Amino acid sequence: MGRTLEWRWFALGGVILVAQSFVDITPEGPWNSRSFSRGLVGLVGLMCLYVAWFRWAFDRKGVVPTTNLWKNPDETWRNVLLFGLSCLLIVKAVVWLGYSEWFPEPAGMILTLIGCLVILNALYVGLVTVGPLAASPEEE
Repeated sequence: MGRTLEWRWFALGGVILVAQSFVDITPEGPWNSRSFSRGLVGLVGLMCLYVAWFRWAFDRKGVVPTTNLWKNPDETWRNVLLFGLSCLLIVKAVVWLGYSEWFPEPAGMILTLIGCLVILNALYVGLVTVGPLAASPEEE
């Protein structure tokens, strides 16, 4: 049985909206700021990408990846932690290598926020599955 929820349209829309933030084609909008419009459209694109990932990963509607949705949370939380750390390392590498002028100004801040939220989620899942907050067998 295949996936029941369509996630590809969210992914396509998200990629297009995020890609536009690298070029200056957005209108000024009611706030008379092209860069604000570009950032706002980019953030909407990131939200679409997140919804697409959630639907792809869990095959259900929603936005909160609770531990009961994970197939093997006691094993995969480390991969999620590595992804969050890699987001932070990418931001550092872009700054260290001097490529920051190729990206929109808030890109580093947004990628840092994503990395920190992913790390927080991974640490929580690790703590409640294999860490000190894990339920003992007699509690279940």
